[in-house]
Amino acid sequence: MITKEDISAAAERIAPYIRTTPVIRLESGWFDVSGDTFLKLESLQVTGSFKPRGAFNRLLSADLPRAGVIAASGGNHGIAVAYAAQKLGVPAEIYVPSLATELKRNVLTQLGARVVVAGSNYVEALAASEARAAETGALKVHAFDDAATVAGQGTLAIELDAQVPDVDTVLVSVGGGGFIGGIAAWFAGRAKIVAVEPERCPTFNRALFARAPVDVETGGIAADSLGCRRIGNVPFSVLLPAVHDSVLVSDEQIREVQKVLWEKLRIVSEPGGATAFAALVSGAYVRSPGEKVAVVICGGNADPASIA
Repeated sequence: MITKEDISAAAERIAPYIRTTPVIRLESGWFDVSGDTFLKLESLQVTGSFKPRGAFNRLLSADLPRAGVIAASGGNHGIAVAYAAQKLGVPAEIYVPSLATELKRNVLTQLGARVVVAGSNYVEALAASEARAAETGALKVHAFDDAATVAGQGTLAIELDAQVPDVDTVLVSVGGGGFIGGIAAWFAGRAKIVAVEPERCPTFNRALFARAPVDVETGGIAADSLGCRRIGNVPFSVLLPAVHDSVLVSDEQIREVQKVLWEKLRIVSEPGGATAFAALVSGAYVRSPGEKVAVVICGGNADPASIA
């Protein structure tokens, strides 16, 4: 299990390398049901997503080999690992599936990482990266199924807890479960944690129904960041007792919210980063009167032209 002490230690460890990201309160009139609504803009984190929190905690918790670090990613995790490796002075090798966007591949290259395209999805890229790690001795940095990574992701919740005291509900996009697992571990029953996924990437939703991690087919516009075939065992051990609400949204609802975020708030969000907010805007998540809701905008690595 991931404890609050683990998350507090992670926050102290990674503090020199990450930003405390802002929260904005939406003006009244956004929703038909009363209640304060806050957006946690983790899209403004270094590298444009929440991922450096976990990447730095993993690297700083380990003895780094001369071979450096290796990771598989649809983009954001790889970018975070490459960034952390660059800051800490070790080489990075990142395996990406063919669905990884050109924008994310270019960022990886700019950060000095060796980029390898392997397979059509995250599972195939992960298998290739693990085979390579066995050859080189590089430190494997898993995107979500690692206790140090989950604890690092949970440091966002420390910030949110201070920025939005007594929050009732936190809506979080879910891919492999590491991010929401860390947030749920910190709040530990003090706030309702709602998992939001695309209809075409229902990884946690299906696991919650089965009461165990299961394989699912993934696809759609958010698959590069949320398209994990199977929820991680480490985060699922936290999520099963802590998260009871699972909401699915369509690709169309996600795309519409990307436009809303830009047109009304001038916030650029990638599809995975906008998924949690889509649940609130579309009404897929039905809030109670007076409910204080925080939504994490977890990634901003999108070409602005794709939102118009």
